[in-house]
Amino acid sequence: MRRFLLDTNICLAFVRGHESYTSIEQELRLDSEDCVNMISVVTKAELLSLGKRLGWGGPKLEKLNRLLDKLYIIDINNSDHQLIKAYYTIDAYSQGTLSEKPLNGSAKNMGKNDLWIAATAHVASAELVTMDGDFDHLHSEFITVHKY
Repeated sequence: MRRFLLDTNICLAFVRGHESYTSIEQELRLDSEDCVNMISVVTKAELLSLGKRLGWGGPKLEKLNRLLDKLYIIDINNSDHQLIKAYYTIDAYSQGTLSEKPLNGSAKNMGKNDLWIAATAHVASAELVTMDGDFDHLHSEFITVHKY
């Protein structure tokens, strides 16, 4: 079973009808039966916030809701604290202060939502699908990153 965690910008490409989403979906075969597609609850909040701020009307909201209905949404409340540990470990690594795994290069300031998304991908053993470079330094260290 293949597991993918979609970053917010991938979901936005779907909602906005960008052809980039279609090519990503085809390349990774996101619609295949052996594929579990998920997002962090942080991504869901970002999408709903953006829709509210931009005044998305019926068609875009319907498209967003169709997408959310077919994704597995991972909450950040995790009673065994794996997600919280992944968050602070990835943050320390990104800042170059994780003694057991030194960062190769200069410190990276990740946004707090991106830290939650990366930690969620790590704990869910999912490959992260994104369109930005904020996660590049985590590739092969904590998660597999597919950057488009």
